Amino acid sequence: MQLIDLPNLDQLVALRHDIHAHPELAYEEHRTAEQVATTLEGWGIAVTRGIGKTGVVAALSNGNSQRAISLRADMDALPIQEENTMPHRSRHDGRMHACGHDGHTVMLLAAAYHLHTTRRFDGTVNLIFQPAEEDGAGALAMVEDGLFERFPCDAIFGMHNWPGLALGTFVAEPGGREASCSVFTITVRGKGGHVGTPHVTTEALLAAAQIATQIQNIVARSLSPTDPAVVSVTRLEAGTAFNVIPDTAWLGGSVRTYDEHVLQRIEERLRHIAEHVARSYECSMDFAFTREMPALINDPAETARCRTVIKDWLGGQALITLPPLMTSEDFSFMLAQRPGCYVLIGNGNDEHRGGQATLGPCALHNPHYDFNDALIPLGATFWVRLVEDYLPVSHIKPEGDKN
Repeated sequence: MQLIDLPNLDQLVALRHDIHAHPELAYEEHRTAEQVATTLEGWGIAVTRGIGKTGVVAALSNGNSQRAISLRADMDALPIQEENTMPHRSRHDGRMHACGHDGHTVMLLAAAYHLHTTRRFDGTVNLIFQPAEEDGAGALAMVEDGLFERFPCDAIFGMHNWPGLALGTFVAEPGGREASCSVFTITVRGKGGHVGTPHVTTEALLAAAQIATQIQNIVARSLSPTDPAVVSVTRLEAGTAFNVIPDTAWLGGSVRTYDEHVLQRIEERLRHIAEHVARSYECSMDFAFTREMPALINDPAETARCRTVIKDWLGGQALITLPPLMTSEDFSFMLAQRPGCYVLIGNGNDEHRGGQATLGPCALHNPHYDFNDALIPLGATFWVRLVEDYLPVSHIKPEGDKN
């Protein structure tokens, strides 16, 4: 497996460990963003800070081509208590890099270093370090802050690690790859009272519980079996004491799908169920439905380019097929503006975690997760090969050629 030369790999690994030890949540990535910016500046690469609040962008240009490509990495952590014991575990209670964004950041930095020092491309490479992927739609914030006007590009690419896929394997598939994300909230209002006199109350809590149960029938009975969709009730809150029937109850959850018509149908059914169940319990209700992010759609042509780059580098066996995911990813906001592809890179089977890998590969968002440092040169090599394929140097005169 041919990898790019990274003479500073030890420093890059140390940087990844430092970012992991100091995780920052959405739009709080001040320390991480400054580390990214100062690292790039230390290599002689100019940066722009504060795009989308805490985002950082660097533009590398070489040659004369007007073509441009953008590469994106996310920087934020999650509100999870880390349960690892390695030296670089989180030093902040209730926060950890449980999704590998620390590694994504350093993979892109490694690629930036190599591209800057070798200059084997003709055009512009925009290096995008995005905040708030997990909770805050940082991609949308950067778009709304003029990302593509300030840093124009012909295509944009993102990459995410995937536990359980072997090192040296990738997933690059065209079309819908991650679902849209919507959230709903239902507030049921009744008449509270003493538990000993339930006949003079109208029980909002029982109505809310029945709504939660009926919602589970939407996917099974209101949608076609061929329509992928997930409707999950994730919160149900009511009451303050054991001897008081509450007069309000609140529930909410998430909807994931790929099709707008399916999404509209789900919203209609949620509202209908909430209205009629609440009425049957002599209660009223308030309903809210918010579309938070669109489905992530990979462009066929740019996906084919990624597949060719991987196949030419590692062979066809490195390309793994996975079905579309019902998770969501705010890179979809960027792909809605420019064609591109979102690639998954195998994080291995937890061999890198040594004795802590007792239950197989940790899923993302798991308190025992850790990014595999072996991906730093792997991911960086993919980025570099993609750039060199997209921005070939065939017509740039060799150094010293005066003709």
